[in-house]
Amino acid sequence: MTEAIRVLVVDDHELVRAGLRGVLAADAGFEVVGEAGDGLQALAAVEMLDPDVVVMDLQMPTMDGFEAIRRLGATRPGVAVLVLTMFEDDASVFAALRAGASGYLLKGAGRRDLRAAVQAVATGQSVFGPGVALRLRDWMLNGHERADPFPELTGRERAVLDLLVDGHQPATIARRLGVSEKTVRNNVSGTLNKLHVANRAAAVTLARERDPGRHAKGLAGGVGPPDPGR
Repeated sequence: MTEAIRVLVVDDHELVRAGLRGVLAADAGFEVVGEAGDGLQALAAVEMLDPDVVVMDLQMPTMDGFEAIRRLGATRPGVAVLVLTMFEDDASVFAALRAGASGYLLKGAGRRDLRAAVQAVATGQSVFGPGVALRLRDWMLNGHERADPFPELTGRERAVLDLLVDGHQPATIARRLGVSEKTVRNNVSGTLNKLHVANRAAAVTLARERDPGRHAKGLAGGVGPPDPGR
């Protein structure tokens, strides 16, 4: 009898973890050996539970998924990581793949797709959802990935910056990312320091200058920058 694939579920939302556990536990081919609420907990859980696959969210408090994937690649390269996230932007996709993710699915994927993806990465394959696959196809056709205009920013800082450019305030950004408003404001402060700008308005202007294609919609739609305070 084939041994069940041992899975660790990592997401900062308890309901999401419970849902994933239910989907996987309903199939005898999988055994959910544990859960973690952030990247730091995930690293400790991997050492303790020795899973075959980690199903990992990206945007989490304390330590995000990008950093956790990088550290797992350095310390436990035999553990496959399947990203399961709501973010499908180029920066998140390629940052996760550079960090060492074996697969990338969007939340909302069907139960069958999730199980198939976990099974695939457990056997050494790479698997990507349809939207991500299109990005990889474009990358291959163009011959190279578009240069990251903000390599100095973490994945969450970039996500916060993008939402600032779209005109959202910190409270709204916190709700969308599932983190506290204090966390968002800390990310904003870190972004301002790294970009060497004085306030959010200046950061928005710089984002539009460095990455005009990504933010063309916001410019065309007349979306103004958020208030200029930190």
